[in-house]
Amino acid sequence: MLNNTMMNIRIDKHLLDALREDITNEDISTNAIIREKKDGKANLLCKENGILAGIQVFKRVFELLGEIHFQTKFKDGDAIKKGDIIATLAGDLRIIMSGERTALNYLQHMSGIATYTNEFVNILEGSGVKLLDTRKTTPNMRIFEKYAVKVGGGINHRFNLSDGILLKDNHIKAAGGVKKAIELVREYTPFARNIEVEVENIPMVKEALEAGADIIMLDNMDIESIKQAVKIIDKRAIIECSGNITKGELYEISNTGVDYVSAGVITHSAPPLDFSLNLNQQ
Repeated sequence: MLNNTMMNIRIDKHLLDALREDITNEDISTNAIIREKKDGKANLLCKENGILAGIQVFKRVFELLGEIHFQTKFKDGDAIKKGDIIATLAGDLRIIMSGERTALNYLQHMSGIATYTNEFVNILEGSGVKLLDTRKTTPNMRIFEKYAVKVGGGINHRFNLSDGILLKDNHIKAAGGVKKAIELVREYTPFARNIEVEVENIPMVKEALEAGADIIMLDNMDIESIKQAVKIIDKRAIIECSGNITKGELYEISNTGVDYVSAGVITHSAPPLDFSLNLNQQ
């Protein structure tokens, strides 16, 4: 989970960039209405059921604008429901009003991902199959989106291209085949690195297995091909299933014997969870 040290080192730059995008010089509307410091309070209201993610990010946005008093009884990962008062803010109304949209954007997006991820995880519950995310994330939002996946009960795949080896179709084409691609990687990288290979058909499954792939990703295969691949691999490699996987396909895939399912949809297409920040009556 995000702690203060992690926030200061890893996310403050992102938050400041977002604030600069929204406030290039000043918040004209707020400054016109409130000409000098005026203290007040606001409630963060949940407007639909879901899983909370990003509450400390929400808080941090306001802290970067100035001194603010923040209270909440909720934490990331909590199930929240429509009508819940998630947090209260007190302090300079100019800070609260100027930071509102940026803070809500993060909270709604992250909570939406956590909620959507949790729906996938619940479908897979009891099957032994684990849900992975992908690199299909919003540019400069990956740290927030992958964190939200974890909050929702999913597992992070590699964070970036430096984080793990995954040989996809273009790597295999460039190398001249699955076997040659694996040979080149083993020659280039430390022995401790696992090698994952994306395959599209049964002949490629056999080639990846014979070449010693540690993880075999079955990409866009139909159910019968997945079952055949699982039988061929016979636990000699970890099996990941991927390729435009939706909630509707999860149950059937979970009964094929694969170890993991990866889904880009949980980050790139999760609907935001609705919140509002309402000033208390003055």
